[in-house]
Amino acid sequence: MPLTKPYADTRLPAFVAKRILELRPIKSQAEIASETGFPNPNMISMVKSGAIRVPLDRVPALAEALQVDPARLLQLALEQWAGSAAARAFDRIFDTVVSKNEIGWLTEIRDASDHTDPVMTTRTRSAIRAIFGK
Repeated sequence: MPLTKPYADTRLPAFVAKRILELRPIKSQAEIASETGFPNPNMISMVKSGAIRVPLDRVPALAEALQVDPARLLQLALEQWAGSAAARAFDRIFDTVVSKNEIGWLTEIRDASDHTDPVMTTRTRSAIRAIFGK
């Protein structure tokens, strides 16, 4: 009987596979599986191939093991569990998910502006884009 991969067309398998490849110099796939609490390292292979969904209760541990933002990983996992239409509805309802790194930027902007809710002007937009070489 052929193996089915019902979640292979979702964004999560490619995201996880890419991150595991990036982490290869510092940790193995077996270590990632162990840190996530999977009893069998093959579970990670099954996630990467789209054969299984990431259990929602494993998202925080997997995010930590992959060193990625848990909110982003949760978005991708919800897409697997509820479908892309539901994932888009979550995005509309909860607006933009802000990563931990982005929270750091927001905190610094608030501190630098003395919490005055600064308006995005052409000058500030240009300054921010210049930081990233754009």
